[in-house]
Amino acid sequence: MDEAKRMEEGLTSPMNGDGNEDLKKQETIKTNNGDSAIEHDRDTMAKPVGESFQDQPPVKQKTKRVATLDAFRGLTIVLMILVDDAGGAYPRIDHSPWNGCTLADFVMPFFLFIVGVAIALALKRIPKIKDAVRKIILRTLKLLFWGILLQGGYSHAPDVLSYGVDMKFIRWCGILQRIALVYCVVALIETFTTKLRPTTLSPGHLSIFTAYKWQWFGGFLAFVIYMITTFSLFVPDWSFVDHVNDDEPKRYTVICGMRGHLGPACNAVGHVDRQVWGVNHLYSQPVWRRLKACTFSSPSEGPFREDAPSWCRAPFEPEGFLSSISAILSGTIGIHYGHVLIHFKGHSERLKQWVSMGFVLLIIAIILHFTDGKPMRQATISQKPYHLQLQD
Repeated sequence: MDEAKRMEEGLTSPMNGDGNEDLKKQETIKTNNGDSAIEHDRDTMAKPVGESFQDQPPVKQKTKRVATLDAFRGLTIVLMILVDDAGGAYPRIDHSPWNGCTLADFVMPFFLFIVGVAIALALKRIPKIKDAVRKIILRTLKLLFWGILLQGGYSHAPDVLSYGVDMKFIRWCGILQRIALVYCVVALIETFTTKLRPTTLSPGHLSIFTAYKWQWFGGFLAFVIYMITTFSLFVPDWSFVDHVNDDEPKRYTVICGMRGHLGPACNAVGHVDRQVWGVNHLYSQPVWRRLKACTFSSPSEGPFREDAPSWCRAPFEPEGFLSSISAILSGTIGIHYGHVLIHFKGHSERLKQWVSMGFVLLIIAIILHFTDGKPMRQATISQKPYHLQLQD
């Protein structure tokens, strides 16, 4: 009777029929608050070994963040705020109307570079490809949604306290849309090639390039598509209706009939956007209106000259389809730097890889610039170079 009572109270329990054993265990649970530990007694009530550990809820480990990447992201945001707010007062840091490259023109490439580095770190291990693809598509759709909502013309505050958008003039492209395209393409390539990449690099200076050759192939293919289209696509004459600058809507015609032109009026980038999106869905106040050909106030904004060409009033999409394809290369460069961060643990080895890569890219950029293959020219308000040259 006494034995049954003690068993009821949980003080003792039979084990393997050999009598009573004290199964009271002392467990130590480590906490995340420093190195302290909390000790307590738990009665296992004759549970199998390991079952007590299964009852404990799994402790979610905090993801380690790369402090330098967070710092660079924060500095890029500060730079974006600076050029947006002070760019109008200081034209030298504002976006270049067409030729050249200013401080503001580095912001968008910086963001795309950060996206590439983050993809390499986030997709370092992919348990299930289907789940990863689902997350990539979902995040891409979110970026597209917010991009259209914020830059499509829905909110006109605080300049005009009115909301809503005319679907005949909604702007489909924007900064978040470009980031979405670059993220989607680069992340999908990284995901589908996960089984082809090694866990450790083979000896050799170019081993990291051969290990991730498909990522570089995707970036190079985007660059080739951009270059071939820019110099081979025929641009016919086109017209538009100015709904912004005139008191009444007025139609203008731009004479082109050429291919390979790199000026504002007849470049292939604008032609592709007019065909894909429609001329009424492009950005209505492009930065090229600050050119000397358009206003005497250049490089600041001002009234149009009386002899200003018609294209000064035309819309142009700075985050257009073709130029966003070329932006994939910026994400590819970023993902390469992320791979270096993963595979090389020493700071000196990382710096050697990063600096050498930057030096090679600088040499290629100088060659392309001075051969007019892809000159450094700016024609955006979104910090992304179009590399288009103004022809006299």
